[in-house]
Amino acid sequence: MNKAQLIDSMADKAGLSKADAKKALDAFMQSTSDALKGGDRVALVGFGSFSVAKRSERIGRNPQTGKEIKIAAKNVVKFKPGSDLADSVN
Repeated sequence: MNKAQLIDSMADKAGLSKADAKKALDAFMQSTSDALKGGDRVALVGFGSFSVAKRSERIGRNPQTGKEIKIAAKNVVKFKPGSDLADSVN
């Protein structure tokens, strides 16, 4: 499902116009992004939680040459599904 399909589905299920569903989705994504940038955790009970984890620097290998390369440290976004979401998928 891509963003346009998600907006269509949200509009249909919530009885919103597509423009309102797009605004709602964009606001959710912006708010979540802002919270994660600030170091906060975003928890949606039953759905899951988004958090930021620090990935340390490590040594990797170039698959073409086999030469070792240094991979820089960075922050990564993690998502842990909630029990309701996990149960609905299984």
